[in-house]
Amino acid sequence: MSVPSEGARAAGSEGRMLLQACVNGARDPAEHPWLSLDPGVVADDAARAVAAGAREVHVHPKDAAGRDSLASDDVARWVWAVRQAAPGVPVGVTTGEWAEPDVERRLAAIESWTELPDHASVNWHESGADEVAALLLRRGVAVEAGLWDAAGFEVWKRSPVRDRCLRVLIELPDEPAETVREHAEAMIAHVSLEEPDLPILLHGEEGSTWPVFDLAVELGLDSRIGLEDTLLLPDGSSAPGNAALVRAAVQRMRGV
Repeated sequence: MSVPSEGARAAGSEGRMLLQACVNGARDPAEHPWLSLDPGVVADDAARAVAAGAREVHVHPKDAAGRDSLASDDVARWVWAVRQAAPGVPVGVTTGEWAEPDVERRLAAIESWTELPDHASVNWHESGADEVAALLLRRGVAVEAGLWDAAGFEVWKRSPVRDRCLRVLIELPDEPAETVREHAEAMIAHVSLEEPDLPILLHGEEGSTWPVFDLAVELGLDSRIGLEDTLLLPDGSSAPGNAALVRAAVQRMRGV
């Protein structure tokens, strides 16, 4: 039996691995020129990221003050802008508790959405996660289960909708590169034990972003990259935008 070359293995990994562009996040717009309050500007950068190799876009809709928003008008403007700039590309949004801490108001906001995203992330360490996920599913919006600690995992483990999630997002916090593997493998093992067929998207943030991305490639898991998670390229230089981050990620997927 012949053994595939390193290049062939990398190419195969790239073909299977989903790369999502997380284009803005909850960052202050002053942190980077592409973190604009204009959805059209962010959508244009998202389209460049797609052209560079991303297959999905995760965006945080903003209100006029630059805060993350779940309000129907804000979600509609931002989701529509990305869809216009990148037709046919799945678009996901956040449902983060920081955007609306009150569970009932969060649910009411989601119920009022008119431009439905393809999927939305639900953080299971936050209050109301089961209710938010169930409402999204009733409205036809797929759910990404956000887990980054044992407490969130335990809540998700008992969730009546856990097996209906699109995927699990395992996020590793900003931590030293030498602890990334142990932390990631423990979370992956727990999730896989409960739902072995559920896809896992593994990603880091800030200093852990690129070590976690490389680990995702090694393990054959989906991942994401973008200005939400890091403002820096792998060499530590400032990223010109999301497209540059995606290009760097694709190179690493290819083993370059």
